[in-house]
Amino acid sequence: MKKITVCACFALISLSLGACSTMEGVGKDMKSAGNAIQRTFE
Repeated sequence: MKKITVCACFALISLSLGACSTMEGVGKDMKSAGNAIQRTFE
């Protein structure tokens, strides 16, 4: 039972770290799109 709990914890940690970098990438993409729109209007 302890092995299953430890494996589940490692899986959750891995997934959360992957989600963080994905969200960071989405944030960077949105920022660059916003900058492109701003340059177009200037």
